[in-house]
Amino acid sequence: MAEEQNRSQHRQRVLKGATILTGITNSEVTCTVRNMHSKGAELKVSIEARVPDEFLLYVPVDGIAYKAVVRWRREDRIGVEFIGTEPKPHWHYG
Repeated sequence: MAEEQNRSQHRQRVLKGATILTGITNSEVTCTVRNMHSKGAELKVSIEARVPDEFLLYVPVDGIAYKAVVRWRREDRIGVEFIGTEPKPHWHYG
């Protein structure tokens, strides 16, 4: 994979449930974090999911909402770069 060759850090394989939180009408998209490191992750989403280019990725097991920017998309996979963190939005149920 081209993404694998361009990475500066090795991503650790994980299987974590997560939620993509968008500012648009407080919508949520369920996803799975497939691999991750401190600067980014690969997400698996439904092919029909509408995911904006920037969003918060809330990972309950980590207790963190990562500010994420999409760097690539392929079918049901999305590669994101983390550009910071922030508290979980109060409107999110989890």
